[in-house]
Amino acid sequence: MHIRIATLTLALLAVVDQGLAQSKPRSADLVDVAVGAGSFKTLLAAAKAAGLVDALRSEGPLTVFAPSDDAFAKLPKGTVEGLLEPARRDQLAAILRYHIVPGRLLAKDVLSRTRLATLDGFALTVGSDAHGARIGEARIVTTDVAATNGVIHVIDSVLMPPRTVDLVALASRAGTFKTLLAAAEAAGLTATLASDGPFTVFAPTDEAFAKLPKGTVETLLQPENRDRLTAILKHHVVAGRIDARSAVGAGTATTLNGSTLEITLANGRLTVGGAGVLANDLLASNGIAHVIDTVLLPR
Repeated sequence: MHIRIATLTLALLAVVDQGLAQSKPRSADLVDVAVGAGSFKTLLAAAKAAGLVDALRSEGPLTVFAPSDDAFAKLPKGTVEGLLEPARRDQLAAILRYHIVPGRLLAKDVLSRTRLATLDGFALTVGSDAHGARIGEARIVTTDVAATNGVIHVIDSVLMPPRTVDLVALASRAGTFKTLLAAAEAAGLTATLASDGPFTVFAPTDEAFAKLPKGTVETLLQPENRDRLTAILKHHVVAGRIDARSAVGAGTATTLNGSTLEITLANGRLTVGGAGVLANDLLASNGIAHVIDTVLLPR
């Protein structure tokens, strides 16, 4: 019902704001469209200050959730001026990239997802209510403004990327990965998983470890079995930040152990190496985690 309401709302918004779409020349890229609209002066100034204009003129395609000038005006006084200072260029660029998703996603494509991965790999949540569709904490007010290298959806608020923690801290905060963290410590992998990475971790829960034969975990935690434990844990880690959609598209992933994990999606169920994925796309500053229900054992 929510998706249906949101779809109707977005369609109406697109009709109401036809003038925006008609204001661009047929060969206009994302920057040209924003310039022609006349309501994205702050966004364009920010893109220039952050060094992202060339990216927005690239072949793409890109989907941009574009805050209007009114959206920027809602920020606390002095925020925009501070972000435009050269010393804060990296922070500004991170904020702008949080509004950009790879690919050309029309409104119907956006509404078919619950999460979208931005250029930095962070997740934007998609939702809807009686008032229409939302992306993150912003409401989508105009959709499907086409450009030669992507599409723009206009939003009413500036999105701020989450303050993330590293993969180890993420697992610790969750409270359901005590065995995994103990194993990483015993294997000497904690520092690696807290490093810059990025890494993709298929993280077994405490219940997943509890499914192993009695005494298995205790045996693996013994110092003399450190190499075996390390191999098992590395079988759960992939270099790079791979979200669930990309993982399914690839079909396989090569782990730090040099082994291969098969990734499938069937009947709405995502599996990795035969383990069911309980939760996906948990973001950390140095990677991304997917929660699995079974410990993966390399052959």
